[in-house]
Amino acid sequence: QVQLVESGGGLVQPGESLTLSCTASRRFFIINNMAWYRQVPGKQRERVAFMDTLGPRNYTERVKGRFTISGDAAKPTVVLEMNSLKSEDTAVYYCNIDGWLTELGDRSNYWGKGTLVAVSS
Repeated sequence: QVQLVESGGGLVQPGESLTLSCTASRRFFIINNMAWYRQVPGKQRERVAFMDTLGPRNYTERVKGRFTISGDAAKPTVVLEMNSLKSEDTAVYYCNIDGWLTELGDRSNYWGKGTLVAVSS
């Protein structure tokens, strides 16, 4: 199995920046894609940023131009740089990796436990 651990969350003021990191406890045989999601209590989990290992990144409209996802499949790590934060960005942010842990295993989807980002003046 594998554990994904997020870090970097915290309390910031509107307009400030944060960088979230996610590190996996072991390497994958193949990573298909990596993503960051967020969830506010009482609402559905929302995909914020997505990167396919062979294709372009894409972002939900509400964060385009402010957030940047990057990753290293070899480590593996996933990073979310968040700039010009707004109060509506307040949520628990979750790291997600989709892929195969071993050559003979099944493709699976893995989640971290989340890190809280709070944007408030």
